[in-house]
Amino acid sequence: MVSQPKSLLIVLLVWAAIYLPALGSLAIKGEEGRRILPAIRMLETGNYIVPQVGGSAYFRKPPLVNWVVAASFKIFGVRNEWTARLPSALSVLTVAIAFVTVARASLGPSGSTIAALIWLTNIGMIEKGRSIEIEGLYVSLSGLAIILWLSFWLQKKSPWLIWVPASIFLGLALLAKGPTHLVFFYGLVFAVLWQTKNWRLLVHPAHFAALAIMLAIFAAWAIPFLQSTTTQATVHKWSAQFSGRLRATDFNFLSWIQNVPRSLVYFLPWVVLFPFVRFVKFQDETQRRLARALTWGIVAPFIGMNLVPVALPRYSMPVLVPASWLLAMSYAGNALRWPYQMRMARERVWAKVAAVFVGLGLVIGGIGYPFTALVLRNRQQIKKAAAEINAMVPVSETLYAVDPDYQPLFFYVKAPLEYVSHITKLPADTHYFLVRTEIEEEAASTQKWAPCRTHQVGRITDYRKREMILFEVGP
Repeated sequence: MVSQPKSLLIVLLVWAAIYLPALGSLAIKGEEGRRILPAIRMLETGNYIVPQVGGSAYFRKPPLVNWVVAASFKIFGVRNEWTARLPSALSVLTVAIAFVTVARASLGPSGSTIAALIWLTNIGMIEKGRSIEIEGLYVSLSGLAIILWLSFWLQKKSPWLIWVPASIFLGLALLAKGPTHLVFFYGLVFAVLWQTKNWRLLVHPAHFAALAIMLAIFAAWAIPFLQSTTTQATVHKWSAQFSGRLRATDFNFLSWIQNVPRSLVYFLPWVVLFPFVRFVKFQDETQRRLARALTWGIVAPFIGMNLVPVALPRYSMPVLVPASWLLAMSYAGNALRWPYQMRMARERVWAKVAAVFVGLGLVIGGIGYPFTALVLRNRQQIKKAAAEINAMVPVSETLYAVDPDYQPLFFYVKAPLEYVSHITKLPADTHYFLVRTEIEEEAASTQKWAPCRTHQVGRITDYRKREMILFEVGP
């Protein structure tokens, strides 16, 4: 039997070996800039209600991920890739700790430990937990809600303990991305209550209190946000984004039919064990009923989400926690069996398979990422573009960006940065400003600073292979 302190130590060491090496060595990529730049703007302006990207309000996502990045910058006193990504890695660790503590009474010592290791070593969480994308935080929060609800339900705790703690993390997940996680949470809840015929739990006052808490957490930000922006524009953007998920806007059939296989990739290598789960091998009917409930709670939301037009594979990542639970439960309950034609019956085989899979995760995180960082050290275009700007703009000068849109390279610019919406908004003491090619001619011919003129001093290629032009104002 694995003691709880030993389980915690194993989990901490595996997490550190996978998620910390070279965490800050690669330049920011993908959507990471949309999580980092608003955080920097919040720290500069003191406005934590309205996220801003490129000087404009960012309506597409709630701000929790921006808040945690800002908090990390503030706590460590350093703004770099490592401090930006650490909150994602810590979120993943929190779920692993919840498995070996909260879920220990339900899964048992070995089951809770293997569940934590499965969670830490699947490809999806390694990828998202090592970047400051929303999924690392969002999937972890929804996973914590599932672990709390399922653990306390199995332990026959009070309905108030079953519903209320989970609702706090559901509310925080709303602040991280929106309501999609509720499909996965309630998919599991309905499956469990259907298998146990315990529908009364849904109408218990604790459930309604939990819903109120969840919505109140979201409203604590949403109401001030609506008051700080144009309400009509905000509601329009939110509703358009939500309805766009359901309509066939930008529908790509070839991409859509790949959703399920690409989603399964996120749970590699552990997904290959599911065909070996045998419900009949569980010791009692209670475990078999729970296994069936978990299966329905995984499969139905997973398939349903991936059938939505314009859905992306990462949208189904909240199933990783119940999937980890089901596999760990099967491992601990000796419900993993080779097909009858493959006579490899000794139980030690599964321990070896699990060790290999954990080892694979350690290799990916502990060796793969540092090696990749070393190989790509001189090929990071975003840093190169920022270095060009840094070479031309003195640190003592303010650089103005004119309606720049999303430019992650600004994270690496050393000069103080200010955003303006148009050339006419530039102040009289401007010395350096950046424009997009669409207004290059206007920037070159403006008489705003007469008798001084604008002079083009550089052309910088951004992450989308488009150009920005750097101008200097002088005689």
